[in-house]
Amino acid sequence: MIGQLFRLTLRGIADFGLHPVAQLLTLVAVGMVTLLTGLIIIGLHNINVELLKSRGEVEFQVYWKADTKTEDVLKDWAVVRKLDYLKDFKTFTPENALTELATTLGETGDFSWLADNNPLPYSGLASFAVPPEAQDEGWAARLLTELKSLPGVDKVHYTPFQADLAQGWMTITRVIVWPIIGFLALIVSLVVYNTIKLSLLTRLDEVEILSLVGASPAYVRWPLLTGGFIQGVFGSALGIGLLALVHSVTAQTLNFPPFFIEIQFLPYDQLGIIAGAVTLVSMASSWVAVK
Repeated sequence: MIGQLFRLTLRGIADFGLHPVAQLLTLVAVGMVTLLTGLIIIGLHNINVELLKSRGEVEFQVYWKADTKTEDVLKDWAVVRKLDYLKDFKTFTPENALTELATTLGETGDFSWLADNNPLPYSGLASFAVPPEAQDEGWAARLLTELKSLPGVDKVHYTPFQADLAQGWMTITRVIVWPIIGFLALIVSLVVYNTIKLSLLTRLDEVEILSLVGASPAYVRWPLLTGGFIQGVFGSALGIGLLALVHSVTAQTLNFPPFFIEIQFLPYDQLGIIAGAVTLVSMASSWVAVK
């Protein structure tokens, strides 16, 4: 039994070369759909990573008055660093802020003429972890008031909690993105289905002869199912390879001020899920075709 199954599998692999042009076009189509699916999932993965970075945090952008003395600003910075639940506090002198602005604007950001008359104030970006008592209304407002009460502070801007944003994105993922991925899976199944059907039509006489001499349905179908499996494995491998190539080219496209986002590649488990799903869809469509 095992020997016969092995021979039928080898036959299916050999039959894969009967229609090389059609098989190659099918591989390319499956690979392109895998690539498109991978790009969508990479986008979701990186958006989720960025949302989770700020989930459960509150960020305050603090600006000091332009005429505040340096020693007074340093005293305020020391007070901020002693506040409860502070996770990170980045400070910017007027010179730092001007350099950051020039770097952001690139070649057009030449502000050397402002070096002696810098209009930018001292500023800081304070990130606070959300404590359990933040469930009580007014926690962020009280912290905002405390920062504004510092002697040299001019104004304070803050971002609200990110949990609602993250939850809203998860809802969008379920409602919109997964149907798109399902549609791409349908495309894969149709492409493989049509290829297997083409193989069956060109071998119709052979199939009828095998049936007349008593060949079992499994004997006829197994080589064709092997072809669907090969389409799924090699097509998904082609798509993942192209996905890795695209990622290597675009990984640093957003890694510049003010974004500083390095696009991450998919984890191995997600790559395995993509490859497995494409292969299963290919085999399922092959099974429907030979039925």
